[in-house]
Amino acid sequence: MVTLSRLHELKKRLDAHRPFPKEIIKNLDEWYKVELTYTSNAIEGNTLSRQETALVVEKGITVEGKSIVEHLEAINHAKAWDYIMSLKNKTKKNITERTIRDIHSLILRDIDTTNAGRYRNVPVRIAGSSVVMPNALKVPDLMKELIDWLHNTNNDIIDVALRAHYTFVSIHPFTDGNGRTARLLMNLILMQAGYPPAIIRKEDRKVYINSIEKGQLSGDLSDYIPLMFLAVERSVLIYLESLEPKEIIEKSDALLKIGELAKMTEETVPTIRFWTNEGLLRVKKYSPGGYQLYHQDMIHRVKQIRTLQSEKRLTIEELKKVIV
Repeated sequence: MVTLSRLHELKKRLDAHRPFPKEIIKNLDEWYKVELTYTSNAIEGNTLSRQETALVVEKGITVEGKSIVEHLEAINHAKAWDYIMSLKNKTKKNITERTIRDIHSLILRDIDTTNAGRYRNVPVRIAGSSVVMPNALKVPDLMKELIDWLHNTNNDIIDVALRAHYTFVSIHPFTDGNGRTARLLMNLILMQAGYPPAIIRKEDRKVYINSIEKGQLSGDLSDYIPLMFLAVERSVLIYLESLEPKEIIEKSDALLKIGELAKMTEETVPTIRFWTNEGLLRVKKYSPGGYQLYHQDMIHRVKQIRTLQSEKRLTIEELKKVIV
């Protein structure tokens, strides 16, 4: 599981390379412009592929068989990205309701001119969801509260960015374009703090939407926060892969097979497997051959479990309640 301390350590590695080489930053900025446009629009149902999005954004080429709206969604998101890039050297105190309205206005330009940049005055429901969004009359006050909180909170900036995104989509201030605007707002906050923008992948769409809905229905963000931590980690590693020799990345971020994790923690493979099955350890991914692969953070997790067992005699069920 990716933790805040893990992200902070990666940020330290990233900061050690500042100022970044201009040619690398130019390349990354261009890549993110297309990738974020593709993924953010795909989450909302846009059917342009990654390659088609690049053609529309970079070349201005129309794609046969795709609607005008889908083309405009790509063009508009790219312009909104350019806009937040112009603000990344400022601070979160410079983000205002006007900033958010401007982002949204770009997102819906020539798609819904009437509602672009304007808070909704009608009730909204999310298709397939039982979540009830706030009354339209409350939206202005809720948005003011969000901005006041953003300006005054001293929480960790990653937490601030993720909760700003979550709070924004829960207010749902616009009739359409809320998700894209929320992700751009989150990434503006991250970039102002020196982090790369986080990418929520198309393949994570269902998990992403469900994690937000779970929070909205119960206040439980236990699915949402880890998913977003992974998105932040993914982006920092993309930067580091461009800035550090390949062998450094591979050494510090290599995933561990179950036997390697057992050896490094002096535990048995059956013990690691049992703790995994009980949910105390998390598998990062599976190899093409189906082998479980663990993040190196699980080394600390194994030691934490063993310490709690030996010092406090906690049962498996008790461990599940205290393991972070």
